[in-house]
Amino acid sequence: MSNDGVNNGRRRFLVAATSVVGAAGAVGVAVPFLGSWVPSARAKAAGAPVRVNVSKLEPGQQIVAEWRGQPVFVSRRTDEAMAILAEMDSVLADPESKASVQPDYVDPKTRSIRGDVLVVVGICTHLGCSPTFRPEVAPADLGADWKGGYFCPCHSSRYDMSGRVFRGQPAPLNLPVPPHSYESDDIIVIGVDQETA
Repeated sequence: MSNDGVNNGRRRFLVAATSVVGAAGAVGVAVPFLGSWVPSARAKAAGAPVRVNVSKLEPGQQIVAEWRGQPVFVSRRTDEAMAILAEMDSVLADPESKASVQPDYVDPKTRSIRGDVLVVVGICTHLGCSPTFRPEVAPADLGADWKGGYFCPCHSSRYDMSGRVFRGQPAPLNLPVPPHSYESDDIIVIGVDQETA
């Protein structure tokens, strides 16, 4: 058998061209495939810690942050509101927060690391509505026995200024306390445990 008429130069060119096109195709398939292993910016943000500056938060005020797609209420309680917390045990479903979601490092009654600043997930434990912050004492629409706290407009569940639910409410549990820590006196990091900060 003879290789007369075979153009070796052309054969090498076709083999090389086919190899280059094949390699480009492999890279074109591999890049999106490997890219799918890396979480997107949105996925990272969904679980990423959130820093909240409370330096301008006055007593009796609240700000709302977003963490993992949920509202997180950060409020600074007044001295009067802190004093009232001790009187609330008899009307609360879980005054010691034994059945509630909260880190071990928060005080069970104040439900905070630092007494005056409360950090709770702002979603009612009944059906997921967002309670309103009602720090005033005895407003006309909530009655003379209201000492300040959170009121859920969907089914009227009531929580005190520590996010602890009243007895006989549709909501079964206290508002959850997310993991959080203090980076400084004024910066709270939601999503990072105080013990590991």
